[in-house]
Amino acid sequence: MDFLITLFLICMTIAIYIICRHLAFKYKHPFMNIVFLGTAAVIIVLTLSGISYEQYTPAKDIMIFLLGPATIAFALPLYYKRDIVKTYLFPIFIGIMLGVLSTASSIVLIGKFGGLPKELLVAMSTKSVTVPIAIEVAKIMGGDSGLAVAFCALTGTFGSMMAFPVYKYLRIEDPVAQGLAIGTLAHGQGAALSLQEGQTQGAMGGIAMALAAIFSAFVLPFLLPMLL
Repeated sequence: MDFLITLFLICMTIAIYIICRHLAFKYKHPFMNIVFLGTAAVIIVLTLSGISYEQYTPAKDIMIFLLGPATIAFALPLYYKRDIVKTYLFPIFIGIMLGVLSTASSIVLIGKFGGLPKELLVAMSTKSVTVPIAIEVAKIMGGDSGLAVAFCALTGTFGSMMAFPVYKYLRIEDPVAQGLAIGTLAHGQGAALSLQEGQTQGAMGGIAMALAAIFSAFVLPFLLPMLL
């Protein structure tokens, strides 16, 4: 019985994703974000059906496990655009490094000024790191891994919703800059959205997400104690 419930919930989530993806492509609007719509739809369905979060957890764990293999798919546009990566290798590395340092430092210092507890500050500091890395960094630093995942999801959703409208407003049209910025700050969701805009944006988003995760894994355990 538990197996059937888990299977149903996985199928339900996939169906909601397909519907939300169709809406996102049909209506080009920031609030037509796949994750934003999908999260709301899943919550509504679970609430109306009386299915608890504990019952949904096994299905969620299986889908989260598949995040790793799905991330490897970003290697394809990266391979196709490898010449661009070679050309802009130094600016790419510097931009990603500064992006990771600035986003982690700013959120911790602002939160510390507001009197937030250490566990919350650690979780918030990983908001722009892809989920698997954020979980491990939070554990190492004594933060709440559940909160780290929540902040990652919120940052990725908000970043992917607002990035391209902001680019348009600021007249940022370079595809390399677009992909690097959204991949660094909005990790997986941002990289996935950038891939919809073009192969160059997708390649830059993928490499930004990967390098930001690697850099964060090495730097945050040393940076956070100094900031805290």
